[in-house]
Amino acid sequence: METVSGQRVVWKRQTGPAEKRDLWTALKRGLRCRCPRCGEGKLFRAFLKVADHCAVCALDFSPHRADDLPAYLVIIIVGHIVVPLALMIETNYSPPVALQLSIYLPITLIASLLLLQPVKGAVVGVQWALRMHGFDEQNPTE
Repeated sequence: METVSGQRVVWKRQTGPAEKRDLWTALKRGLRCRCPRCGEGKLFRAFLKVADHCAVCALDFSPHRADDLPAYLVIIIVGHIVVPLALMIETNYSPPVALQLSIYLPITLIASLLLLQPVKGAVVGVQWALRMHGFDEQNPTE
């Protein structure tokens, strides 16, 4: 910032046009466990380990900060499916508790494991689309 003839002048960094990022496209690509930019490269190198970069478009995935959000979202999603199902079956049929546990526990476990990776991919895709954390090339962290 500088003062010129009594007025404050703010110098702004000259930047080029920002890459257009569609939120819904990035979210869908993340749900498919693909690169949010190109949709071709794999997002994960292991079950929940995000790759370092996209093999196709070379997008750096290291700035992502998914942390615990995918697990919380999976708990909410699976809970909203299993709990109403359990209540409906309990009120209509009243099966023994052992039978209920033998049904609901495996359903909960399998659904959670199946949803965890796509939900984490969607979170990374949303972070990229919204230019969160280090995904903004125009405004690098200083």
